[in-house]
Amino acid sequence: MTPQIRKQALRQSIIAAREKMPSLERARASQAITHTLCGLASYREARAVLAYLNFGAEMETELFVRQALIDGKQVYLPKVNRATKQLDIYRIGDLQHDVAPGAWEIREPVAERCELLAAPGAIDFVLLPGVAFTRDGTRLGYGGGFYDKLLPGLSHRPVRVAGAFSMQVVDRLPQEPFDQKVDWLVTEHEVVACGQF
Repeated sequence: MTPQIRKQALRQSIIAAREKMPSLERARASQAITHTLCGLASYREARAVLAYLNFGAEMETELFVRQALIDGKQVYLPKVNRATKQLDIYRIGDLQHDVAPGAWEIREPVAERCELLAAPGAIDFVLLPGVAFTRDGTRLGYGGGFYDKLLPGLSHRPVRVAGAFSMQVVDRLPQEPFDQKVDWLVTEHEVVACGQF
């Protein structure tokens, strides 16, 4: 079985399990994760953060984005560029005004209202999405490779953090040479230093 087939099978099973979480439990876990994320020294010291807006049964990252704006951070969100099949990064200042449903109905910046990130080195802290994670920082994304392409292109290496429900943490994941790892994994129950510094 190829790594791609194993990854797809894992994606399907974990997404299905995540969708079965009661919405109240998901909301409570999201609040706990957000509280912990915002207490990390790497977040407190960051001037510019790159986050994403959740879809489906993902952790409710809108809580994190709102807090980052309140905390006076420069907040950036990704937008899928269908022509290049990569992510363009835009600074947002207002979730109501600057964001609208985009690719796959995921909320993303409205390019006409937001500033395109010109200096990739400006990002200090990245909150990464994913379907599953291991304690050593291996990440299973959704299969598009968007972040695996984006992260190596940043001119300095920001701290990479994943917020996930504890049921998304697994013992092992298939890994390929281009897969990008995370430095920290935050669940509703723990903070894991993944050792990728």
